[in-house]
Amino acid sequence: MAAINSIQPLWDSLFTEQTGQDTDRLQSGMPIFEDVFRDMLDTVKQTDAEKNEAEYLLATGQLDNPSVRSIASAKALLSVQLLAELRNRALDAYSEISRMSI
Repeated sequence: MAAINSIQPLWDSLFTEQTGQDTDRLQSGMPIFEDVFRDMLDTVKQTDAEKNEAEYLLATGQLDNPSVRSIASAKALLSVQLLAELRNRALDAYSEISRMSI
């Protein structure tokens, strides 16, 4: 049977005192929630721009394959749904943490 080890921190400290940057990003290479959320926002903006461009090209008759617009619309919809789900999960986790007694 394996021995139970004590809980170890994932990083030395959350913020460095001198620079104010996250040490976990520098040491482990793992993104923090802010980075993930910003990337998702950028993805939503990018897919929405692609959808708008495809709709414009289709409306002006410059798009040879109309399925490109359908694919772009589906991508935009999925990215918005994923962002909303990420937000909902984060809010659920925050509310669970705030209910914890210390």
